[in-house]
Amino acid sequence: MFSNSTILVTGGTGSFGNTFIPMTLAKYNPKKIIVFSRDEMKQWDMAKKFKDDKRIRFFIGDVRDKDRLYRALDGVDYVVHAAATKIVPTAEYNPFECVKTNINGAMNLIDACIDKGVKGVVALSTDKASSPINLYGATKLASDKLFVAGNSYSGEHGTRFSVVRYGNVMGSRGSVIPFFLSQKNKGVLPITDERMTRFMISLEEGVELVWHAFEDMEGGEVYVKKIPSMKITDLARVVAPEAIQEVVGIRPGEKLHEQMISAEDAYYTYEYPDHFKILPTINNWSICPTRIKDGKKVPEGFVYASDTNSDWMSNAELQAWIDANREKIGSI
Repeated sequence: MFSNSTILVTGGTGSFGNTFIPMTLAKYNPKKIIVFSRDEMKQWDMAKKFKDDKRIRFFIGDVRDKDRLYRALDGVDYVVHAAATKIVPTAEYNPFECVKTNINGAMNLIDACIDKGVKGVVALSTDKASSPINLYGATKLASDKLFVAGNSYSGEHGTRFSVVRYGNVMGSRGSVIPFFLSQKNKGVLPITDERMTRFMISLEEGVELVWHAFEDMEGGEVYVKKIPSMKITDLARVVAPEAIQEVVGIRPGEKLHEQMISAEDAYYTYEYPDHFKILPTINNWSICPTRIKDGKKVPEGFVYASDTNSDWMSNAELQAWIDANREKIGSI
């Protein structure tokens, strides 16, 4: 699908971009991938990895700057929107900045993509956007709604927008696994709450879900990957089996358990072998056969949450993943 196409990745120097770009180059051989981000040092470091690949371009810019987006989107066919302010406590203490990037930035990108005739856009979301209790989740829910509604605005331009939603990305910068690894030699690991659970997904699985969304979408769908859960205490035990677990309490804006599909979403949600699809409530798109395809509607009241999940990652599975990915954990 991406062969001979130009792709732009906002926030492309982040964990997702560092995985999406080499995987997409290898699988699809696009004409060009444009890395759009505001951090020149991350671009400098990333450029070293791709110094001999003429398909990679780097573009300094911020999604808050609509004019810069218009320039960056010249000739672009597809966009992956990964740029976000996403650290929960940071968003709680800097709410205006979070809104500017996650909501205003989404609006800028939607307008620019429509006006520039981009064919398709997939925006990355988070489990925190489902029944949000923190500002980050609330801004991402607003962003999701904006991208869904963008399909109504695109009109004759034909730009399609969809969203992918998934949970804790294992090994990404700032996530719990590299944090615990950095603390294990101290002999004590801080645990927010012994009951806490999280969804677990690898970056590679996240990339594959984005690929699927581009191939499948009609516009307005929210794709939710089926992934396992894990208790935070089990995760800590695998990373540092000898360390003492010290309960320190939940951080500002943090949930005890994460959720990706709420009971209210269930009315418009369909199940597939490897994922769920939440269909838009507007324009009767929730009953559109080309969006539903071969999906099976979930039961009324269905909730997809990390504590009631039927699929759980075992300690052995997590240990095997850590052993296989140890060199890159926390580095991207």
